[in-house]
Amino acid sequence: MNHLEALRKYTTVVADTGDIDAIGRFRPRDATTNPSLLLQAAQLERYAHLVEGALRASAPASGSSARAEVFLDQLSVNFGREILELVPGRVSTEVSAQLSFDMEGTVAKARRLVGLYEEAGVERERVLIKIASTWEGIRAAQRLEQEGIHCNLTLLFSFAQAVACAEAKVTLISPFVGRIYDWYRKERGVDIPASEDPGVASVRRIYDYYKKFGYETQVMGASFRRTEQILLLSGCDLLTISPELLAQLESAPGDIARALSPERARESDAQRITLDEKSFRWLHNEDAMATDKLAEGIRKFHLDARKLQQWALARVAERVGA
Repeated sequence: MNHLEALRKYTTVVADTGDIDAIGRFRPRDATTNPSLLLQAAQLERYAHLVEGALRASAPASGSSARAEVFLDQLSVNFGREILELVPGRVSTEVSAQLSFDMEGTVAKARRLVGLYEEAGVERERVLIKIASTWEGIRAAQRLEQEGIHCNLTLLFSFAQAVACAEAKVTLISPFVGRIYDWYRKERGVDIPASEDPGVASVRRIYDYYKKFGYETQVMGASFRRTEQILLLSGCDLLTISPELLAQLESAPGDIARALSPERARESDAQRITLDEKSFRWLHNEDAMATDKLAEGIRKFHLDARKLQQWALARVAERVGA
């Protein structure tokens, strides 16, 4: 047995990649993508047929910007469909970070993406729409969940975000372990031992809270920097892991212990809280790390999306010129 096999005894393993070959190798249950991963994958020759299909779908749109938007939506769905051929579970497809503070825009884009999946014969139960965990994003996700569109709330750094997501009954949240660690390491100016990792502690607190009070929202730890962080969260509902770290886990022999469990969670001293918009914003604002990393994450996700958009515009222009 190796660490990856051992981890699968307690946790659903998700591949954090757009590389379909890597997904085929590691056989995760689910997979997640984002604009940066899609841009990298779309430029590879072996995925040219997915790009070509998206270009054909965009042809009826009027104007280069409209065609680029249709192209990007279709490209995301094309990659998602390929991934779903390899994983038995779900794929996460991201709404643009530009819509992070636009509830109506987020709802409309999510409906559009799910509609494209359904037109391609993919049931909506196999798709998670990734949305930033802003107040507006959480409210959009609440509406979408009521329509049967399932959501993965990403860029989650604070306990306030986690509580609001659970109360909105979203399907899944993705707390960012590595980015939390990065912030505290920079703040303290020293490396932090794995046993004291603030990112790991954040996920453990959220997991215990959800299990103690019976929330159905799943916790998927994300954004890992090293395998020690992953092993300290074994037992978490899901963990989304890059191919590089999956390979390290696969090459490490031996069994691992379960770190998180519902039984231990019920023994925690967590107190239940309820948040309206004002209390959510205040509690989130009181967490300096979370406010910094959420704002930075939205900017970075938007920058990645802009790069993908510019690439899409270039491909559309090439097709129009031809």
